[in-house]
Amino acid sequence: MQKLHLKETTRFLRGHKLRPQMQEFRLGIQKAQEAIENSVGSPSNVKLEIKGDLSFLNIGGERAKPIAAIQNLTKEKKQKTEKTPKSEKTTKQLLGEFYSDKKYLENLMKDEDLIEGTTKSGEKVKDIIQRCLSYLDTCTEFWHQEKPTSAQEMRQKFMQEKCTKRRNSALSSGFLLKSLDEIDREFMSGNAEGTLKKAEEVMKMVQRWSEKEVPNKKEVLGTLHSCIGNALVDLGNMDKALEHHQKDLELAKQCKLPGALSRALDNIGQVYVRNEEFAEAIQVWEKKLPLVCSDLEKTWLLHEIGLCYLKLDHHEEARDYGVRSVAAADGIADKKWQLNANVLVAQSELKLGNYESCVTHFERALSYAKLLEDDSAMDAIEKALHEAKQHLTP
Repeated sequence: MQKLHLKETTRFLRGHKLRPQMQEFRLGIQKAQEAIENSVGSPSNVKLEIKGDLSFLNIGGERAKPIAAIQNLTKEKKQKTEKTPKSEKTTKQLLGEFYSDKKYLENLMKDEDLIEGTTKSGEKVKDIIQRCLSYLDTCTEFWHQEKPTSAQEMRQKFMQEKCTKRRNSALSSGFLLKSLDEIDREFMSGNAEGTLKKAEEVMKMVQRWSEKEVPNKKEVLGTLHSCIGNALVDLGNMDKALEHHQKDLELAKQCKLPGALSRALDNIGQVYVRNEEFAEAIQVWEKKLPLVCSDLEKTWLLHEIGLCYLKLDHHEEARDYGVRSVAAADGIADKKWQLNANVLVAQSELKLGNYESCVTHFERALSYAKLLEDDSAMDAIEKALHEAKQHLTP
């Protein structure tokens, strides 16, 4: 699923480049990057197999060079077995294509600088490589104890099954990545109808696949429901959009995926705002708050909830959320959101009759607008500030 999260990052980067004024894309980039880290998890929990890439290793503060594969061949607990004396020729015959990997790993163990390196979680590269070598030794011992013909047949059967799984996985993965890219292009070009058509076609295809072919089938379907929902929002069909975002939410709950859950709640809230159902939006977005990891997203979400309260004339709640948004924006020194949050507080204070505080926050917002050289924001704030000052007693 890391590939799909990388695709999400690409989507948001492309959107941010085309529409830099839209804060959603900047938030999306950060959320997708966090999803990549979440999907990879701690390297101590990752089972490594023979075909892959260890370029994520961090050795001496630098990235290690990609080395030969190692992903999922250590599922069984390591057991110490008594080795049977055997020649290199026998080992090579028993291991087949894995023999070259074994030699490569043995050579890596001679590289002192490499094996003393550690992953980001603190695990030594030496331990990872040794674990793989131990597994290969276990396989060799087992096959050596079988009759030569049985060992060869077993190895061939193992390789055939492995190749079949890889082929099916590669086909489905390739199809999904290509399809998501096409959906991206349609959506970013503003073609909501094209986005909807393509996403629905892909969904029908994925629904026919088994979970053996696509282990993360539910997660993929959730992503497609999200794409369809966003396209329907652009087409103005809010009821249908809400249905698809709610299906995304259900699948996220089933799969226990915090990132997908946060995405679905985000989109559902957006639909409610479009429908001017601000109380429902608040209810949904307040459920999303505990799932927020980044300070930027927190700043945005606090502001949006506060704005919904302002629309409902709940001015104290609007001010409180505005103050929290200001604090979050100050924490990351984001001038754009410092401007927005201060305007929200100023508007709330104006409605509450706290004119001095209102003027103070409008003046702060104006200073940020000047730093950003945002002429339209400066004009609007100056007018509001002038009106607020009229309420101050001489």
